Amino acid sequence: MKYLNLILTLILVSSCCASNEIAQNSTSVSETPEANTVQLVEVVSGTLNEDELEVTPTLEPIPENGTLQMTSVSEAFDHSAWNNLLKSYVDDKGLVNYKAFKNDPSDLRNYITALGTNMPNDRWTKADKLAYWINAYNALTVDLIIRNYPLNSIKDIKNPWDQRLWKLGDKWYNLDEIEHQILRKMDEPRIHFGIVCASYSCPRLLNEAYTASNLDAQLNKVTQEFLADTNRNIIEENEVNLSKIFQWFSKDFKSEGSVIDFINQYTSIRVSAKAKIKYMDYNWDLNE
Repeated sequence: MKYLNLILTLILVSSCCASNEIAQNSTSVSETPEANTVQLVEVVSGTLNEDELEVTPTLEPIPENGTLQMTSVSEAFDHSAWNNLLKSYVDDKGLVNYKAFKNDPSDLRNYITALGTNMPNDRWTKADKLAYWINAYNALTVDLIIRNYPLNSIKDIKNPWDQRLWKLGDKWYNLDEIEHQILRKMDEPRIHFGIVCASYSCPRLLNEAYTASNLDAQLNKVTQEFLADTNRNIIEENEVNLSKIFQWFSKDFKSEGSVIDFINQYTSIRVSAKAKIKYMDYNWDLNE
């Protein structure tokens, strides 16, 4: 019995020492109340500096082999082709080189074909759906213009927003339906500063594709820039001269208050609730 106790003591001491050594040489893993789960972090060779760790942890079961792997988050649709076109043919002011688009339309048409073969479904997030339809609207608008280019205004085209020229999935779409029956029903008023009607008084065409992972920041950016652009809006404390977008779609901007309440979220000037509202003339000249 004496020797047995001594052996048990030695085993216990050895086990504790081994545990301490493992803890000192391994990346720590936070336990969760759930059995067999851990707070997932990326494990790399060498020392892990907490200040450099910018991964949002998620809960995943521990694999049987004990190896942890980071689960990647991907976009539902790859808009890189549209992003490359925007980088090539749209400047920082949102002006579009329609002539260059028209001279080589194949990449644009291929992107539109890709849109038609990978439609949003119930598994897509709202951000993925919004990014898809905003990019689709802008790409189809550019395609409409180059089909009729040269021209001075989108209004030179007969019924420009009613033409069903693009087959997405099993259905032929026009711009009017995408804007009013799809995008506006998604309860996101900032879409009015993301979709562009190929005209000077529209918000500028962002020269990068909208993506689900960056959508909120992108929509904030274009909304703030549009309101700060004195060619399109003049914001003062007691009087505002607004784009007619705020008049045409006033209902969309009143879902959580007044139009002034909406504007105050995106401007540095605090507009009075009693401010006088006027609307600026809309310039339909082509944005080139």
